[in-house]
Amino acid sequence: MKKKHKIISFLLLFLSFMLVACTDEKTDEKATVDEGNETAGEKAPVTQMDPFDHSENYTITGMTFRFGDPPPLKSPGLDMINERFNVDYKPEIIPQGDYVEKSSAIVASGAMPDLIGFQAGDTRFYQWAEDGAFLPLDDYLSHYATLGNIPDYIYNSFKVDGKIYGIPRYSNPYPVTPIIRQDWLDKLGMEVPTNYEELEKIAIAFTKEDPDGNGKDDTYGVAIGENINPSFNMGTYWDFNSWYHQNDDGDFIPGIISDGRKDLVQFFANLYKEGAMTKDFAVLDWASTNNEFYSGKAGIFVAGVSGMSQEYFDGLLAINPDAKLVAIPPFEAPDKSKGFTMGSGNSGILALNANLAKDEGKIYRALELVDFGKTYFPAEEKNPQNADFDFYLGKEGTGYNMENGLPVQVPTFSSEGLSPSTYFLDNREQVPEDAKITYADSYTLPELKEMTASLQEMFETTDLYVDPSHGVQSPTNQEKGTDLFQFLINEQSKMIAGQRPLSDWDALVKEYLAKGGEAIIKETNEGIKSKGYTEREWK
Repeated sequence: MKKKHKIISFLLLFLSFMLVACTDEKTDEKATVDEGNETAGEKAPVTQMDPFDHSENYTITGMTFRFGDPPPLKSPGLDMINERFNVDYKPEIIPQGDYVEKSSAIVASGAMPDLIGFQAGDTRFYQWAEDGAFLPLDDYLSHYATLGNIPDYIYNSFKVDGKIYGIPRYSNPYPVTPIIRQDWLDKLGMEVPTNYEELEKIAIAFTKEDPDGNGKDDTYGVAIGENINPSFNMGTYWDFNSWYHQNDDGDFIPGIISDGRKDLVQFFANLYKEGAMTKDFAVLDWASTNNEFYSGKAGIFVAGVSGMSQEYFDGLLAINPDAKLVAIPPFEAPDKSKGFTMGSGNSGILALNANLAKDEGKIYRALELVDFGKTYFPAEEKNPQNADFDFYLGKEGTGYNMENGLPVQVPTFSSEGLSPSTYFLDNREQVPEDAKITYADSYTLPELKEMTASLQEMFETTDLYVDPSHGVQSPTNQEKGTDLFQFLINEQSKMIAGQRPLSDWDALVKEYLAKGGEAIIKETNEGIKSKGYTEREWK
């Protein structure tokens, strides 16, 4: 027995020497220690490696989706990236329609690239993060001007087990909200509504009092289509898509089964009975719903500060030259809350391969590429005098030209790969929260600029609710959520059309819970709690 103990002691001593030797070797490679500052029981601080040291060349692979044709695999723009960042950059950009299938096949083959993109809501990101496929990013993001300043409430959507695994592709935080024909209100001597009772009276007046003054019975109140879309929530309290309301146990519940949604369904039922909303809403697609409004038939619809169609607006003005659209501010809810739900803040996700943990220098270089691709350039800096911007668009006279003081990319900037911008996997600028953006500047039509300005002014003076369910994954919702949502929409549509009484609301909620809704609520709340949410958050 004593001999056995001696052998074990020798092995432990030997291993301790080996550990010291390995530690010393690693220290020599990765850091330097100021031995003169060491005292008994104290160690001098270890000097971290420079995140922006470009002395070593790295091969960095990437994969993401693109709406439209991908750029060529060899080009001037790609050469510019390789030279600036000292990399051999190999991005694979796949058409969006084929992306899920092709990217899954690539990953399944064991060839996951260093950087991989996902569309917003792609559950594979969360599943693969849980499986350990991605690198946790918490220790690296603060080194970068753009990545380090993305708000925590947005990064929270990409946390798994408390760690950040994804980088958001920027999306405007302002939601699409209701607008109204101000010229029709003026004609009828009415004001912009402040509650649903006033909105209902206005919708009925738009239907029965000839607001366009043409002497015909050809107008009505609310333009709405299939799936009860738009929802016309006048605040988070009525938002079917937000997890704001709570049940008796204090758990958040989906808005589509809330008291606020019940009130909204009653509002629609009242309008339907009066003919003050689109009669065939249950079968009307989105394009046709837009046509109902922009052809001058309806007086209440929705709009956003960006992404609006100037062509649609031109069509409305051709019919009603005096048309003027303004935002409807949020209504005060029964619980005294007042404000809309903030957007998720992302339209896609970018993750790093967990295997990069073997080489910290490569991690820093990959993130430097990502950070530069997401750089925000204020309008006054989008010119050739800004060297970074000039590089980003491929140099003035090659990738872009200045026209009337604005940068305009040449038609072949992507197809010929003239611009580095087209090769960054996430090339949507990350707009800082304190950036002074005038969304109306994106449009040339005065009437559209005026409407956009009214929306922006409203959002900048209104609280926005941070939905705690963003980024939370529920296995039951993945399996049954789509069918359950459609079930609720179909039944609520029947209530609006008078085919099922609203008195059945509680029974409908019980049906939802029994079909899987109870499990969805339980799993979603577990995810909300794991992200650290304890109380409702407004911005």
